[in-house]
Amino acid sequence: MTAPAASNEPPAPVTEPIGPLLTTLRLARGLSQLRVAEQLCAAAGVATVSRHEVSRWERGERVPGTFWLGWLAAVLEAPVEELEQAVALTRAGEQRSAHPAEWTPELLWHPPTATELRRALDRDGAQDLRTMAHAWLAGPPEQPRETLTLVPSPTTTHLLDARTQRLAELRRMDDLVGGVDLAPLVHQEVHESISVLTTVGNGQPRRRALSLLGEYAQLAGWVFADAGDPGAARRAYRVALRAAAAAADRLLAGYVLAGLSHLTLEDGDPQEALLLARTAQTGLGADATALTRALLLHRVALAAARSGDRRGAHSALRAADRAARSGTSEPEPTWLYWLDQAELTAMTGRALMALGRPLRALDQLTAAGGRRGPRGAALYECWMARGYLQVGEYEQAGRLARRAFRNAVTAGSHRAAALLRRLHPMLLRHRDLPTVRAYERVTEGYHGLLPSAGPASSGEEANPVG
Repeated sequence: MTAPAASNEPPAPVTEPIGPLLTTLRLARGLSQLRVAEQLCAAAGVATVSRHEVSRWERGERVPGTFWLGWLAAVLEAPVEELEQAVALTRAGEQRSAHPAEWTPELLWHPPTATELRRALDRDGAQDLRTMAHAWLAGPPEQPRETLTLVPSPTTTHLLDARTQRLAELRRMDDLVGGVDLAPLVHQEVHESISVLTTVGNGQPRRRALSLLGEYAQLAGWVFADAGDPGAARRAYRVALRAAAAAADRLLAGYVLAGLSHLTLEDGDPQEALLLARTAQTGLGADATALTRALLLHRVALAAARSGDRRGAHSALRAADRAARSGTSEPEPTWLYWLDQAELTAMTGRALMALGRPLRALDQLTAAGGRRGPRGAALYECWMARGYLQVGEYEQAGRLARRAFRNAVTAGSHRAAALLRRLHPMLLRHRDLPTVRAYERVTEGYHGLLPSAGPASSGEEANPVG
């Protein structure tokens, strides 16, 4: 293998430093840091690069020199000009030390203060969630020192137990109440969890409090997205990832990235969603429990399907099925309470729908059965109706869409309303059929009852239903 020569074509603009760019290129080719190091040594004929050196490049601790940039371009199949631009951006960032950025990758591994977390939750910032994800994947710059494990006081234990119970209550509410109505309450509860950090001290109690905060913020990200406020959702996911990293809770961090991938996909960026899902999957690796692995693979499958990567989507679906059926006895995290075999089957159906295989998708969705709560029912009925439209069963699609409309109005869910709005014009092309006309009569004049997108992080800003 020879190092690539510079191209005569002008290089495409590069907007990220060399570390995140190397991580992106490596993950896109399914390579580990060790494999990249091995290929670099084999290509260059110089056995001086180890996995640790690749890790330092990706974390931004070191910048590869001109010699290695050429071989990195060859191994990662990228224009050398792109890598040179990324190095220039990295150097420029180092020279701006007099004007530090609001957030750097190293900050992910520093214990966050309550003030930092409140600011991250309530204010838009320059933080790049992809960069945070790469920082998490690369790992801390060095192994953190063992913190003295303090025995929590009875008061602290009681407080954290109460916060755990409250979180379980909010999750049950989320099954039945849409994001439009639930978002202000969840926003308040995340702030309460941040306040708890100031009272629990250090050691094991603080790690537990940080993990709890991460779970609250993860739930908030999901709820804000359901309320049609992706900006607030991203801020919540940012707090969740900070808390999970500080608590050394890798499973929770991977779950947060899975939620962020789903949000990004809903926002219409399947390539970014796929990158985030693969980052979570790669970062957890063998540490993932069976259901966590199945969930992450389903996120990969759906994003790959939307990206046009049919082979990758089918491969991820097969791997997800194997993971779910592995039959391990390891305990699953409590935040996966909602993921059962029926839900996994429904997720398979949705991915198959995205792959343009409606018959197989309908088989899976039918086997999954109805979903719990009005939002789950509305989403399920929209997927089914879309499948029936694709196979020409327009009357059945009309019956399901009418039920979906009623459930979407009840749910107070922007997610369900958005799916129904996309289905609506496709269905009305067949208004010559009685069932479609019946759907049109039910919905005519009442689409204003469906939730629309808008800020939902405070009671004054939340969009009402109606």
